[in-house]
Amino acid sequence: MTIQRMDNVGIVVDDLAGAVAFFVELGLELEGEASVEGPDVDRLVALDGVRCDMAVVRTPDGHGRLELMKFRSPQATAGEANAPVNAFGIRRIMFDVKDIEGVIARLRSRGAELIGDLVRYGDSYQLAYIRGPEGLIVALAEKIN
Repeated sequence: MTIQRMDNVGIVVDDLAGAVAFFVELGLELEGEASVEGPDVDRLVALDGVRCDMAVVRTPDGHGRLELMKFRSPQATAGEANAPVNAFGIRRIMFDVKDIEGVIARLRSRGAELIGDLVRYGDSYQLAYIRGPEGLIVALAEKIN
């Protein structure tokens, strides 16, 4: 098998500190922070003059990571910040949580907005979609015992 694991999902943000705070509030752990630049980075991403600050946050089990990136240069291009859940591209990231109502309340204090409703999906899950930093859709799932 060629693939060993999925390492991370990269998310470009304008407010790096705010995005880190949001995901730490959700329950992810800050793994590390770094700044990258130079000719190797330029060649890797096919941009000139890259200066990028980044932070990696991981799930408590250590298996899932998000790489949050703030490009100092060249300036990032804007996407559709409040695209609906059916727009092309990566639309959401889902996390398994405990106490979904408490999680929603804590994330709302960080500026997150509930997209639809908190719903009970059959007898298996409570689910919610929230809009987090930079318009990112974060789905929350709590298994019903």
